[in-house]
Amino acid sequence: MRLSDCYNVDDFRKLAKQKLPSPIFHYIDGGADDEVTLKRNTSSFDTCDLIPSVLTDVSNVDLSTTVLGQKIDFPLFLSPTAMHQMYHHDGETATARAAEKFGTFFSLSTMATTSIEEVSNIASGPKMFQLYIHKDQGLTDNLIERCKSSGFKAMCLTVDTIVAGNRERDHRTGFTTPPSLTLSSLLSFALHPAWSLHYLFGKKFSLANIAHMTNKGTSIEMSIMDYINQQFDMTMNWKHAEYAIKKWNGPFALKGIMSVEDAKKAIDIGASAIMISNHGGRQLDGSRAPFDQLQTIVDAVGDKIEVILDGGVRRGTHVLKALALGAKACSMGKAYLYALGAGGQPGVERLLSKMKDEIQRGMTLMGCRSVKELNKNKISFR
Repeated sequence: MRLSDCYNVDDFRKLAKQKLPSPIFHYIDGGADDEVTLKRNTSSFDTCDLIPSVLTDVSNVDLSTTVLGQKIDFPLFLSPTAMHQMYHHDGETATARAAEKFGTFFSLSTMATTSIEEVSNIASGPKMFQLYIHKDQGLTDNLIERCKSSGFKAMCLTVDTIVAGNRERDHRTGFTTPPSLTLSSLLSFALHPAWSLHYLFGKKFSLANIAHMTNKGTSIEMSIMDYINQQFDMTMNWKHAEYAIKKWNGPFALKGIMSVEDAKKAIDIGASAIMISNHGGRQLDGSRAPFDQLQTIVDAVGDKIEVILDGGVRRGTHVLKALALGAKACSMGKAYLYALGAGGQPGVERLLSKMKDEIQRGMTLMGCRSVKELNKNKISFR
């Protein structure tokens, strides 16, 4: 299978599975516990149908929207995900440049393998930084100040990861960061020589944004789950979030909001946006899918705060359904990591191109000339 054979997210997933060693692929692909929520994130979009309008002049369809203070060329962006160098040797350089080419947000994780400053230098498109509250407040403050100095346009705080989810696939594969060459994984690494050679002789792996302040998570003995459990502040509360919002003093989203009550609190502490998200089904298994919660949350707070749908997006029609229920935009994580693993920057660009084409084609067939025309009249639940 080649990159040119990839036409949808499932195709990119299959190619990534071919190219990546098993522990690396399953880290992207897996979820928590029985992975019920992981599957539900995408299947939830099937609970409703789009209602097209016809005989409308759709010769000029405008996909652009404004979110977190930035106009983006189409209503889908790259959600923050960790350690891109694990999936392709070009790492966040590849994903940031792909997002820039398509005029949409690139989101850089605290747990990235490319630093805030490096990303700022290699891509001039709109960038958001994803923050975690660490036990060491000086580390948290340092990340915020560096983003200010580096021209990042927005920030989000992930609020659903005070402890790592039970990701049993990672336990079975022995996934660590960097990967450990155990007897169980050695064969898989040997069968993927291109990946392994880049890992052994290429740029050294590190958590670039925090390596200068802590060596936790950068040693082969510590897994990413251990890092979360040891370094993230389990006392994190609304005061921590409010502190980060005020210190950043710009467009700020809370990522991991799943209830109306929490959405209202986000408004009270001054957040610009919420990202309805369950961390890709990787934290609390058995929780609702983001799309299942979208309408209720939008009805309660949608005119007071920007709502972004994060989770399970695999098709352009998924984006259309979310926008019809009031989301300002959608973001995706797993999908573009498959594309990164499948083909680096060209892979991510091909995925974004396919998704943009699907959104434009869907809007044309819906009779919608702009994203503003997607509303509740365009959707029906079964």
